[in-house]
Amino acid sequence: MHLKYALSLKEITAKPSRRLINHALKDDNAMQATFIGQARAREALDFGLGINAKGYNLYVMGEQATGRFTLVHEYIAKYVQKVLTPDDWCYINNFEDEREPFALRLPPGESKQLVKEMEKLIDELLDTFPAAFDNPGYQRKKVTITREFDQRYDHAIDSVEQLAQAQNVALYEENGNISFSPIVDGKPINDADFAKLSDDQRQNYYQLIDELENRLSEALLELPKWKRASSEQLRRLKKDTAEQGIKPLLKALEHQYASDLGILKFLRQLKPHLVETIVEILADDKKDDKHDEYDRRSVLEEQYLPNILVSHELESGAPVIYEPNPTHQNLFGRVEYTNVSGSVFTNYRMIRPGALHRANGGYLLLDVDKLILQPYAWETLKLVLKSGHLKMDLPQPDVGMVNSITLNPQQIPINVKVVLLGSRELYYNLQDFDDEFYEMFRVLVDFDHEIQLDKQTLYDFVGRVRHQVSQLGLNSISPKAMYRLVEYSLRMAEHQQRLSARFSDVIELLNESLYFCRQKQELDLDVTHIEAALSAKTRRTGRVSEAVLDDIKQGQILIATEGVDVGKVNGLTVLEVGDSLFGTPARITSTVYAGANGVVDIEREVELGQPIHSKGVMLLTGYLGHKYAQLFPLTLSANIAIEQSYGHIDGDSASLAELVALISALTNIPTRQDLAITGSINQYGQVQSVGGVNEKIEGFFKLCQHRGLTGTQGAIIPKSNQISLMLDKEVVAAVKLGKFHICVVETVDQALELLMNKEVGVMNAKGRYPKGTINYMAVSSLLNIANVVNGADED
Repeated sequence: MHLKYALSLKEITAKPSRRLINHALKDDNAMQATFIGQARAREALDFGLGINAKGYNLYVMGEQATGRFTLVHEYIAKYVQKVLTPDDWCYINNFEDEREPFALRLPPGESKQLVKEMEKLIDELLDTFPAAFDNPGYQRKKVTITREFDQRYDHAIDSVEQLAQAQNVALYEENGNISFSPIVDGKPINDADFAKLSDDQRQNYYQLIDELENRLSEALLELPKWKRASSEQLRRLKKDTAEQGIKPLLKALEHQYASDLGILKFLRQLKPHLVETIVEILADDKKDDKHDEYDRRSVLEEQYLPNILVSHELESGAPVIYEPNPTHQNLFGRVEYTNVSGSVFTNYRMIRPGALHRANGGYLLLDVDKLILQPYAWETLKLVLKSGHLKMDLPQPDVGMVNSITLNPQQIPINVKVVLLGSRELYYNLQDFDDEFYEMFRVLVDFDHEIQLDKQTLYDFVGRVRHQVSQLGLNSISPKAMYRLVEYSLRMAEHQQRLSARFSDVIELLNESLYFCRQKQELDLDVTHIEAALSAKTRRTGRVSEAVLDDIKQGQILIATEGVDVGKVNGLTVLEVGDSLFGTPARITSTVYAGANGVVDIEREVELGQPIHSKGVMLLTGYLGHKYAQLFPLTLSANIAIEQSYGHIDGDSASLAELVALISALTNIPTRQDLAITGSINQYGQVQSVGGVNEKIEGFFKLCQHRGLTGTQGAIIPKSNQISLMLDKEVVAAVKLGKFHICVVETVDQALELLMNKEVGVMNAKGRYPKGTINYMAVSSLLNIANVVNGADED
């Protein structure tokens, strides 16, 4: 049996070029493809990467898993090979104010070399000092300075001692303390003997000792001055010795970096501070103490080694950095802290770079949906791009210590091309709510979610698949397997002439097919492995769909696949549960009676119908009025419901089925239950395309297949959805044998004709439909209801 408007096998299947697929499988140049289609995106990328002007950063717009990141990263990576390698950046100590370290710019690769030279300098300093202070010349000068002080001190003590002895008083010096004792009978006496003397004698000695102590104080009055002078001479001697020791070392470095003014300035600032450090920690220390040597090295490294912020290899090209977690610190760098004896400590060597530092002179890729959720990150990024400088001003709450002392590093000039990856919705929201957005991101790279199937895109698709197969460690992929992957991509796009841009779905299928390929210990991917992977995925995610089908089989959900009935139509719906997408039929019913309530959507009344579904039902009234009630007021009461549906319903794809059920109830003409229908309508009765048409057809087919295919069963879809057909091989086989049919309609009249097996009727010149036709009976029923209702009003 052949139904009217039924499609042939050729019309429901796509025909990608097998010859071209075979050619691309043999051509190794195909594996060099970066993009599959996306000509608009490629042109925008070329423009955005090529233009060197402020504000021309890129926003890559497209949905997740369309390969935006992979394709853009690969494209940029090839492009940047022609770009010069950017300079290195270091932070060095600011010896005048350690809270404000200096930024030092160096040619590519020079930062690591500078660190090696400074490490070498520290090694030479440790070798030179304190050995330089053991030099006989230094020791002789040191002894001379010490002897001069000792001579002055001894001379002052000797003069007081002579005076004391002349008056029979002895002078004692012990541990730096000077004391006096009387001499009796040529011998100094102790306290016990002194107590035996007469009061006059004791009083006389007291006076003598007081006078001698005064004379001693006068003699040693300038002792601090002598000590300061001696210490100053020793310090000067140490500094001169240190300067003489480091002079040839620094001279060699200055000669090596004579052409680099930044390093020369650093070395000249370093010299006086280095002399002070040597005098403080390396003078007169023990050379054989390993622990002390480690401590001395640590002190020198903490003050003089450059902190490499960014380093590049020569000829490495511009950096391409992707920051998956764009927090403020990850983007703009941070200052770390450590705990020293219970106190918080930091210095210039604890400055850590952010993604912007690493991408400086190159390209920074960010997920904008993650970026705008991070506190301060979006505003700071705009500020950096606008000013062209990056200053590491951490937001105070991020520091975690309200009164902590932190560093204020010198700002660094930033020249980076930022590439944001985000959705369409977010792009338009940023344009609406952020006035600065377009000023900073002038280049839109728009990725299509579908790709036109032509020779080039098919060639590139095969090349990308071959590249992925090679990455998986397989030898090859068969032509049949490749053809099946193309069909799979067409199915994902729901279009016979367009590939899905979600190449990640193809990669996912390849990974799952690899499992079944290795189970058989094979290294060549064949179509059997792909079919096994698809079946396994359907099995893994099919619990809900199987449960729904079982309920229909057991009669828990009422769906008829044979016979006719009034006011009842099998609609086609699609459900999405997690990553499972499946179609299932749903019974749509309608009742009509005299009244003026209009068409009531029961789903909307109980708040299960979402706005788009409610809109579809409201269009029915517009169609009825336009089609049938031109000469009398449209008056009726009707209820429409999707039976045994207990969740939220959205979309207008059931509006055609709802209208057929309504007209069936209105005219009392039964509709066929062996046909299911989907499609949306407008007020003029034109049938419009819907989504998920393949899943919907397959859902009804499975039920019919279970109950037994009669040869009259089928699905009715919009004519505009014919191009979307990429059906399961079981459905295609049934269509080929004439056991199942797929019909396409363009108008409501064609759908009524198919479902009611009755002539629909065409309006004649007098504005009337032929008697006995569907439209004639619809007009008659509406007129009768209008007369009843209006007559009741008049009474």
